[in-house]
Amino acid sequence: MTAVKDYLNKNQEKLDLFTKAITIAHGKNHPEVFAVREEYLNLKEAAENDQNLDDDFDQLRETTQNYAIPGDVCPTFEATYQMLESADSINAKA
Repeated sequence: MTAVKDYLNKNQEKLDLFTKAITIAHGKNHPEVFAVREEYLNLKEAAENDQNLDDDFDQLRETTQNYAIPGDVCPTFEATYQMLESADSINAKA
């Protein structure tokens, strides 16, 4: 838990900004980004409270179709999914 919590803390500023930005830029064509934003906020809170994150990452994988990056998105969208996937991988190793 510590490793994933550290990763999320280290990347919190970017993830907060990026998850919000992709809702604005891509929400019309990719409405799932609104759920991604909400799930990230839930994940962040759960990590801060030292809760098990497995269900949170299960939900993110489902929403993002295993972090699949659509072909019509910007680098910020891609980076968001990559950071969330990295956090998921760290959590899986814990």
